[in-house]
Amino acid sequence: MSEVDPARRRRFIASFVAHVPHIGALGIDYVDHGDDWAELALPPRADLVGFPDLGIVSNGAVFSLIDSCAGFAVFARRGAIGHATIDLRLDYVGAPPPDATMTARMECYRLTRRIAFVRGIAHAGDPARPIANATGTFMLGDV
Repeated sequence: MSEVDPARRRRFIASFVAHVPHIGALGIDYVDHGDDWAELALPPRADLVGFPDLGIVSNGAVFSLIDSCAGFAVFARRGAIGHATIDLRLDYVGAPPPDATMTARMECYRLTRRIAFVRGIAHAGDPARPIANATGTFMLGDV
């Protein structure tokens, strides 16, 4: 468990979401976090739709939401920054309904000296009906 003050961690994550250009460009919002997990949300936007005839959000936007959330989960667990995605696998298991806010919830379930392991889902309001399942690894250290 991290020894970083939870209020400080919350302020850092909210500030990071607000000031990182990629996250800001996509409109990703901070939702919540705990000692080893984080939640971020992606509100619906017409310019993120990758399949206009179906109203389905681009896979890249979903991937970015999950990758960002996984990074925050690693931070929540470590209480420190300095990590980079090594591998992130998404299994798309459903399409979000048009105009739905997508929420990612990722957990950092294991840390070694140099590697963090994450898993989680993205959903459109019902965690029991995920849009994507995700697993991944992050390299720790000065990156």
